[in-house]
Amino acid sequence: MALPAELTRKDTLDKDLDKIASVEEAASVLSRGLVAPGLALLFIVFAAVAASIYVMGQPGAVVIVAAAAIGGYMALNIGANDVANNVSAAVGARALTLGSALVLAAIFETAGALIAGGDVVETISKGIIDPRLVSDPNVFIRLMLGALISSALWVNLATWIGAPVSTTHAVVGGVVGAGIAAAGVGSVDWSIMGAIAASWVVSPLAGGIVAALFLFFIKSTIIYQDDKLTAARRWVPVLIAIMAGSFTTYLASKGLNHVVTFDGWTLAALGLGSTALFWVLSHRFVALQSRGMENRNQSLRKLFRLPLVISAALLSFAHGANDVANAVGPLAAIVSTAQGGDVETAVGIPFWVMLIGAAGISIGLLLFGPKLVRMVGEQITKLNPMRAFCVALSAALTVIIASAMGMPVSSTHIAVGAVFGVGFFREWYTANSPRRRAYLERKMARRRAEREASAGAIADVLADEADLDNAGAPPISREEISRRNLVRRAHVRTIVTAWVTTVPASALLAIGAFHLIGLVF
Repeated sequence: MALPAELTRKDTLDKDLDKIASVEEAASVLSRGLVAPGLALLFIVFAAVAASIYVMGQPGAVVIVAAAAIGGYMALNIGANDVANNVSAAVGARALTLGSALVLAAIFETAGALIAGGDVVETISKGIIDPRLVSDPNVFIRLMLGALISSALWVNLATWIGAPVSTTHAVVGGVVGAGIAAAGVGSVDWSIMGAIAASWVVSPLAGGIVAALFLFFIKSTIIYQDDKLTAARRWVPVLIAIMAGSFTTYLASKGLNHVVTFDGWTLAALGLGSTALFWVLSHRFVALQSRGMENRNQSLRKLFRLPLVISAALLSFAHGANDVANAVGPLAAIVSTAQGGDVETAVGIPFWVMLIGAAGISIGLLLFGPKLVRMVGEQITKLNPMRAFCVALSAALTVIIASAMGMPVSSTHIAVGAVFGVGFFREWYTANSPRRRAYLERKMARRRAEREASAGAIADVLADEADLDNAGAPPISREEISRRNLVRRAHVRTIVTAWVTTVPASALLAIGAFHLIGLVF
């Protein structure tokens, strides 16, 4: 009779082992979620240790070490949020895998920051605070620390809720809030703040309009042509040439402006020369790529993939050269003031400070960037290589046009606005384009003539007929319209709300941070 007891003990042991295995599996899942925050914390500690090595025994060492840790935290958040805009279009269009896009962006962000990141930055961001009113070094250091803490916290929150925001606007808001706390409302140049507020509207609208115009051009001249390959061989080289000229000018004016400065005529000559050169080269490229292709949209997408990869790399380089200052600018100002005892309007950036910024942006992108990359590239609207090409081209071209007109714009708002523009244009074009309807009618007639060729052809005809019927269908319910929308309205509302609240939210956080820092230092 001992056998049943042994079986009972065995069953109990099996159940206990199953429970242990379940606990181990749950612990493994939880631990994976802690890897990225743990590595980020290690980097922040590394930034503080690196700073302590360089400033050991110097005046203000404690403040500088604390500021280095906060600067590293800000750099991580810039990488997690802002850099996503540079590669999200290429990922959404499947021109790059998520992993390869993150590695590509990290390499070119770091290169841009270290090669062309500049050796001098303004201590008062964009001149929005009168430096004469914060001439006390202790007050100035508190102001910069408050701005750095508040902007980092806000960008972190925006990343958590899935909203790509302008880190420049976050830093501006931090400086405004800390400046008001330090010297009052009168210390702020509200005319500059008005121009920044106007960019909330101008940037996404301009980016969206430019992207929509290029998509309209592609649809009209290539996609809805009967002989797509002939049209592509004629017009794709033109589009690639425009992109090449735009990015040459963009890099010369924004990405390399800290290394070498070009006047307007030189920039124009560089842009036009690059356009002409790549127009010639891309004819050969398109001819080779299109050889043996079928006369289908799927084939055309291959022609845009390489330009998309190159654009992602160049956008990342330019971003690293420009926006690394959002992380290291306040830190460099704190280092200069703490060591020299004087408040300067512009300061040099020590190499170790620049290294913290460059490394932090790249590490933040690799650890936390996938969330925003997927959201911008895949969740707002569906992108393919042609639509993503329009987004990337708009990101460069709009910045150039706005800069030439003296308009302050946000590259983040432009890139995301271009995604909005592509999606909303598709909604309108699908419902209203006579060219699209005429093309579908011709295509359907050809398929009907070939109906008996195969069952697949019949299925294609039925699909085209359904598409054609939808184009001229009677009004449908509001709920059905919402379901069919090509742009997800919930993401639009979340992002626009984050844009509008970035400066005031960062400013309020900075006011609190400024007063809390006064209790510590």
